[in-house]
Amino acid sequence: MSRIWDLKTQARLWIFVGFAIGLGAAFLWLQSSRAWEQHLARSQMAGVLLYQALQGNAPAPAGLQVQALSLQSDVANDHPRGQRPEVPGGGFVTEISILGETGRALGLGSGFGPGMGASTGTVLRLMIVSDRLRYGVADLQTAPRQTAAQQLGAVTRLLARHCSDPLVFAQYGDRGWRQVEGASYWGCQAAPTDLRLLAVILAAVGLAIVLSQSGETSARFGAFARLLRQPRVLGGPDSYSAPGPAELQEIVAAVNDHLAGARAQIEKRATVLSAVSHDLGTPATRLRLRAALIQDQTLRRKLEADIDSMTGMIESVLTYTRSELSLEVPRQISLTALVEALVADYQDLDKPVSYVRMQPEVVQGAQSLFSARAGQGALPDARRVLVTARPILLQRALTNLVDNALKYGRRAVVRLEASAERAVITVEDEGSELTVAEIQEVLAPFQRGANSSAIDGFGLGLTIVATVAEQHGGTLRFDQGSQGLRASLDIQRH
Repeated sequence: MSRIWDLKTQARLWIFVGFAIGLGAAFLWLQSSRAWEQHLARSQMAGVLLYQALQGNAPAPAGLQVQALSLQSDVANDHPRGQRPEVPGGGFVTEISILGETGRALGLGSGFGPGMGASTGTVLRLMIVSDRLRYGVADLQTAPRQTAAQQLGAVTRLLARHCSDPLVFAQYGDRGWRQVEGASYWGCQAAPTDLRLLAVILAAVGLAIVLSQSGETSARFGAFARLLRQPRVLGGPDSYSAPGPAELQEIVAAVNDHLAGARAQIEKRATVLSAVSHDLGTPATRLRLRAALIQDQTLRRKLEADIDSMTGMIESVLTYTRSELSLEVPRQISLTALVEALVADYQDLDKPVSYVRMQPEVVQGAQSLFSARAGQGALPDARRVLVTARPILLQRALTNLVDNALKYGRRAVVRLEASAERAVITVEDEGSELTVAEIQEVLAPFQRGANSSAIDGFGLGLTIVATVAEQHGGTLRFDQGSQGLRASLDIQRH
């Protein structure tokens, strides 16, 4: 059995996990940024020392090789500054000119065209060839008093920033073109491993874990709340269970205890009412026998009516209590057969109750080989609407609806409609004086209509119907029909 943590422990745990992941991501980011800054600074310093080597004032720094081009590839001596070395294979060419006397860049260019025009002073010309990109040297920030060596360092820093393995050619003054090999400074292999993307991913994963855990915990509470809001339909559990923290388990246990106590009270009330109903049977029988001895017929009828009213009221309360208990086992039945049998019973008693059968469903067919018109077919009229229900309680609810329509509306028209998930039984009367708002008030126990003073009843019929509808995952609603008031009993089929 897995251990159940409380919310405080879970919060502390996930805060620690999130802090540890965030700390690790920040460490990776800082370490990677520091390594890259050192790599760029090293390449920039190599550019400064390279300028001095091209001047001939110092040897090339370690890791840099400066080689003169062969005579076949070198520029002509009569136009030393107007030509450039031939680049085998082509590529993106970036040209840079740096004036050594003032420390200012004379010009920046890129492409395959001729080099920069002639200028006074000692000029360092660079030609950078890359098969991947053209360097944005125009975006380089140069200070007003920046020396030519510092400007060359900024260029080599730019080369180290991108993974391209470029070919670098340099010409200082009137000297010939030379090729600079500096893969150890600005080559792809020299670049440190960039862990900043990994740091971002790690931080995002840590944040996602913390948010998902907090969201899962709140979702469990929300799911249990929605489960409690759902009506207790057929086959529903007698108690609830929900995975989650210890606080949620305590809430579930408290709800189960409350439901068990309420169920015990209802069962106790039903037992007491059953005992009272049984015990009142004997004195009610004696009262009927004694009333039969009364010579005055008017008085005898009044006494018998009072006895019937007393026993009927007790039976109605007992029926309502039993409907709350849901003691009947649900099973699959034909709702069509139940409705038709109920209507037939009323018709046998010569009651004005009619049943409107469902219209046959028309199925559109495909075109045949011998006709261009698509055929149509209808399903058999004997379709059965199968539902999982408690048949005795459902029959009692339908009986109450029909009786209510006969009492207040003189006639009852019953219809049955069904979809894949729901089944709706409508009972419409003829000319009821009750409005929809008034009939909604009658749904409360022991409430009767304003025009019911001369009508038998105890005010529990519609209350029982509403209770049965809730037990079957449905509702009881009223609206105005074409002839009178229409009651709709909507239930789930499964």
